[in-house]
Amino acid sequence: MTLRTAHTAGLAPGELDAIRALLDDAFDGDFGDEDWDHTLGGVHALVHDARGLAAHGAVVMRRVRYRTRWLRTGYVEGVAVRRDVRRQGLGGAVMGALEEIVARAYDLGALSASEDGAALYAARGWRAWRGPVLALGPEGVVRLPEEEGGTYVRSGGTTDLDLGGELVFDWRDGDVL
Repeated sequence: MTLRTAHTAGLAPGELDAIRALLDDAFDGDFGDEDWDHTLGGVHALVHDARGLAAHGAVVMRRVRYRTRWLRTGYVEGVAVRRDVRRQGLGGAVMGALEEIVARAYDLGALSASEDGAALYAARGWRAWRGPVLALGPEGVVRLPEEEGGTYVRSGGTTDLDLGGELVFDWRDGDVL
């Protein structure tokens, strides 16, 4: 198995098609075009085996307001492992590569965890955000109560985080987080 990282711009169309197919399968068809759009434009971690793409994750740039500062945030998207190779450490390998990128390039790492994924992230040192989660939208700041409890963060080198404080994410179409 090989792991490599590449920016979206460095991926061939066939590679992008393979990533999208993996994500469509891993999320049981609940991975829409807006979700796909959120996965693009950053750095991807890809694991290949003899059968092709086995695991994927990406980190994209977002802005998150914490206290009085807008932090450059590495937001993790599209983490998936092919069904036949799950529980073999590939998700951890992908996350390790993404965490290194977050540590070296961002003030903060953030992600929205599914119930299935939360244990992986918590075991790797990601911490559940306990405070309000909001977004700066077209109509102003709106609270995202459905994201509270499922938003995880990891310091990328910024000051200590008060996990009970307020996080305000930049807006994007579809699922904001």
